[in-house]
Amino acid sequence: MNDSREDAKARRDVEELSAIVVDCGYKLHVEAGPGLLETVYEVVLARMLTDQGLVVKRQVPVPIRLLGMTFEEGFRADLIVEDRLLIELKSVEYLLPVHSKQVLTYLRLLNLPLGLLINFGAPTFKEGCKRIVNHHTDTQFSRLRLNQESHAKSRSREEEGGIY
Repeated sequence: MNDSREDAKARRDVEELSAIVVDCGYKLHVEAGPGLLETVYEVVLARMLTDQGLVVKRQVPVPIRLLGMTFEEGFRADLIVEDRLLIELKSVEYLLPVHSKQVLTYLRLLNLPLGLLINFGAPTFKEGCKRIVNHHTDTQFSRLRLNQESHAKSRSREEEGGIY
């Protein structure tokens, strides 16, 4: 029973982190607007999150393990918040399916439950913010659910790991 309480706390924590990131990302999008380089959004968002008291790592190496070999720097994640939440930033006109797959790959390689893909190049923050899960179950009525699909449909995808 203690494990389920700890699991609930971990879920709540990553959800709370996600809410803070979304709030800061929204403020940054409103203030700066689209059109800046990705690195500008990265450094400013990292500072905003640090100012919220969070531990933020930038440009974190994502190791690759294939065919019995390990490569420590196969990829780099833009931001990792509190060692639990991955943030991948873009500044492009349109997100492509490969961007979401990139985040899901990073989540799997880092064994993290949740990531946010934020495109500051989108006309609105809502259009540019996607939530991506890796075997993560969120609270029943997450205020961050961007797609308004039925709960049961999204729950089955969450259990498999995926994007919604």
